[in-house]
Amino acid sequence: MKFTAYILDVLTDSVYPARITIEDGIFKEIVPIQVTEETKIDVKGLMLPGFIDSHIHIESSMMTPAQFARVAVRHGTTAVVCDPHEIANVRGIDGIEFMIENASTVPFNFYFAAPSCVPATAFETSGAVIDSEDIEYLLQKPEVVALAEMMNFPGVIGADEEVLRKLRIARKYNKPIDGHAPLVSGRELDRYIEQGIVTDHECSNFREAIEKKQKGMKIMVRDGSSAKNMEALFDFSERIEHYKNQDSFGIIPNEVLSRRLHSPIFDFIVSDDKNPKDLTHGHLNESVKKAVDLGIDLIKAIDMVTINPAAHYGLDGGSIVTGSKADFIIIDNFNDFNVLKTYIAGECVFDGENVLFDAEDVEVGNSMNVDKKSPEDFNVYFDGDECEVNVIECIDGDLLTKKTTASLITKNGIVQPDIFEDVLKIAVVERYGSNNVSNAFIKGFGLKKGAIASSISHDSHNIVVIGYSAERMAEAVNKVIDNKGGIAVVSEDFEDSLSLPIAGLMSNEDGFDIAKKLLRLQKMAFALGCKLTAPFMTMAFMSLLVIPSIKISDRGLFDGDLFEFMDVIRN
Repeated sequence: MKFTAYILDVLTDSVYPARITIEDGIFKEIVPIQVTEETKIDVKGLMLPGFIDSHIHIESSMMTPAQFARVAVRHGTTAVVCDPHEIANVRGIDGIEFMIENASTVPFNFYFAAPSCVPATAFETSGAVIDSEDIEYLLQKPEVVALAEMMNFPGVIGADEEVLRKLRIARKYNKPIDGHAPLVSGRELDRYIEQGIVTDHECSNFREAIEKKQKGMKIMVRDGSSAKNMEALFDFSERIEHYKNQDSFGIIPNEVLSRRLHSPIFDFIVSDDKNPKDLTHGHLNESVKKAVDLGIDLIKAIDMVTINPAAHYGLDGGSIVTGSKADFIIIDNFNDFNVLKTYIAGECVFDGENVLFDAEDVEVGNSMNVDKKSPEDFNVYFDGDECEVNVIECIDGDLLTKKTTASLITKNGIVQPDIFEDVLKIAVVERYGSNNVSNAFIKGFGLKKGAIASSISHDSHNIVVIGYSAERMAEAVNKVIDNKGGIAVVSEDFEDSLSLPIAGLMSNEDGFDIAKKLLRLQKMAFALGCKLTAPFMTMAFMSLLVIPSIKISDRGLFDGDLFEFMDVIRN
């Protein structure tokens, strides 16, 4: 395969015409050429390296890896480093090996990170445990390029032996160790980094990110469906203040300061979690455009999804150079940034209209081992007329939550939600055989009636449900159980659901069909009064105990700052 094209060279940050030869899926020869009136440029558009998402959980797309690839190539993505800890929490090593096997059936570059925290904490019930022996087994697989995000930052800081053993094994195999340390700073951050943890994708503000960067971490800027940190990390007012304080003696020339302001100090743009509705509309292509709109240099933004992740994880790709795998895309121009074609190993996989490969259906056993629920399972009881309760307050577009309180009345000994103050009921139903149910209260969802439930609830993926009515909450949970996993919306007037029978997380359906169903459910949630941009994904993170400040597991309400359980009813 020989052709001429204008290429973006991410090694020199330059664009030039070249004659390209591809053999056996590899760039055999790349020769810069001079363009004259007689020169024929074969490619209409600009040739870029294929995009790499260096931190993503495929399960959040609700698609199998093969179906995910069919959507991602439309947007110029040719590789991902995925952490399969969602399915690992449900099905353990078998779940991870299912993901690797399914990924191998399509022409796409799936790299994996070994899940380091299954379960994420000891304060919840999961379907499996991944211990240090399992980590050693996984890190020897050729598809596994890293140890996935070490979410148990208290365990690292407190020198938990099993946690440290996993980190030592990763260093033994010279695998990069990804981090997860929201709001950790100072000496605690030092102790975390001292264990060889080199990346972080949890920064929610510039000051947090700059401290981690200055201490040697590589920063992943997250632009997902629920967590969107790009605006905060690319905040120029905070940058200006930082550099002014740093240069208090006026040593740095103004032109150097200007370049530093517009050149990202961060290393990667990642999705982390991307729901099918968002993924069908765009992936890293949209994130790059967004970064440019926020003032980031275009070429540097492209580096963050090409050469930077390839170099960090030792991947074959990320640049158009002789000897590299021929993964590339054609875009129309830098202004519109539309993906015209996508190539993997020199073969066209997306021709601008159609994806040129299929995904086979797969079967995975039922992971729902849970009894049907009754309304009484979702009540909080108190002997008195009124009580003060601890409340989870969620924030749209952020995984962090706030601790707040509310005064609630009781009827027949049952604590009542407060529709006027947006204080709703939330519960987590254990689905692995113990049938635990924990109840609490949440603020920020805005539901005025009905309930929403899902078997996607990070990271143990028990069933989470939010609603105003215990009756509707029971109906929504039971619908999820009947579907062998998925999402349900129930009200007095209507109900609907999305079945996710693969580990209660994924479906064999085409990504666009899943997205259509999810959009319908989201509109139904909005009709019930929900205020959130991504209600189901936000709800899924209300059980992720390793993100401050207050969450809930199947065992109870949890203080993410003190890392211990807390009472629902305040004394």
